[in-house]
Amino acid sequence: MGQQDFCSEALEGIQELLWPTRCVGCDMPGELLCGDCREHMPWIGQRWACPVCGAPFGWLTCTECKRDWELATTVCCLPFSGVAARMITCYKDEGERRMAPVIAAAMLTSLDEASAWPRVDGLPRFDAAALDGVCFVPATAEAYTRRGFDHMELVASHFSAATGIPLVDVLARRSTRDQRELGRAERALNLAGSVDVVDDVRGLNLLLLDDVITTGATVREAARALLQRGAGEVSACALARVW
Repeated sequence: MGQQDFCSEALEGIQELLWPTRCVGCDMPGELLCGDCREHMPWIGQRWACPVCGAPFGWLTCTECKRDWELATTVCCLPFSGVAARMITCYKDEGERRMAPVIAAAMLTSLDEASAWPRVDGLPRFDAAALDGVCFVPATAEAYTRRGFDHMELVASHFSAATGIPLVDVLARRSTRDQRELGRAERALNLAGSVDVVDDVRGLNLLLLDDVITTGATVREAARALLQRGAGEVSACALARVW
């Protein structure tokens, strides 16, 4: 072990002693997400989820979309509440970067389940072999400056390492109004033209990662930009779904 590695491990040990790791679900010390909270995660059942927008219980009739999304399919892991909401808050707002591989693992868990169920065209909702790359909804410049990192880039890098699907950093976002105070139609209007494709994506089948899908305006705008630049098709996966 080199001197730099030793110093890094010593610093981590001191930090753990002063500020012990606690579970984001129940606040018990030890792990970021303890075994009990992992066991009781309220996973969205992919069998019953909408194959287009990923909303729970939207398989036959979806109240959240008109099945006219630009995405080939969308897979969401958890409802945006409880543990999922705390995971995202801890990661984005509190800067707990160790949460990135946990989020990537959750996405892989739901995608694995989704691979057993068809999307609208009858193909599997997830097939790693059919993908040319994984990309992500990037942070705006303001968010990057505030947080000091791009949260979805870090998740996507862990996801890529775990699956072997190449990471393609091809999107950039312009500044827009805060989406949280806007309605469905206002969100779509606010984001129109706000996503740029900065590299060649012609013919590529891409999986787009994001943290939360509310109305779908962000992932739809990103997918629209990719398709306009010649991407073959775009599917999406998000940790949480508001519905």
